[in-house]
Amino acid sequence: MNRKRLGIVLFDDIEVLDFCGPFEVFSVTRENEERRREETSPFEIWLLAQFERPVTTTGGMKVIPDTTFAACPRLDILIVPGGWGTRSEMHNDAMLSFVRAQAMQVETLASVCTGALILGKAGLLDGLRATTHWRSLPMMQELFPRVTVDRTSRVVHQGRIITSAGISAGIDMALQIVAHHLGEDIARATARHMEYPYPPANEGRIGREG
Repeated sequence: MNRKRLGIVLFDDIEVLDFCGPFEVFSVTRENEERRREETSPFEIWLLAQFERPVTTTGGMKVIPDTTFAACPRLDILIVPGGWGTRSEMHNDAMLSFVRAQAMQVETLASVCTGALILGKAGLLDGLRATTHWRSLPMMQELFPRVTVDRTSRVVHQGRIITSAGISAGIDMALQIVAHHLGEDIARATARHMEYPYPPANEGRIGREG
């Protein structure tokens, strides 16, 4: 099996479901559903952080990264989650340099929720259409005038770059990455295993700007 090497960025004050949702999708994906217990996922998942120490999520959960930015292996896919911590990570040169460097080599670069603000600050969304958590849409518009802010889509594809709406939308985004790399039949089987509605059953956005 030629496994895709996938990295998920971690940082303090990250939203749990932003990274755990996609992690679950990629970890339970199987190319042969009939051999679910015997086979492994076609995705090799790495949790990445700037430092080796545990990361503390918004809710207080502590997560141990697999490796650091400096020691990161070559990736095929990079996921940048969101959470309150993105407000400081937007100004973290180490984070921005890492994401920019990975953007030059990965097949797919994706963000969940306010992870899009990190991509925007890194200059990776200029000239593209993108989305984020509904509460942060005005912030995205203000900070990144060269980005066309999509206020209606749950997941936005722009070539190799994918952005998704808030929190749970990361699951939809991950399923679409599975479909892109392995085919829609496998993505649908993964969603069924998770008992999660497969798009377009849940294409609409739930939140509205307040």
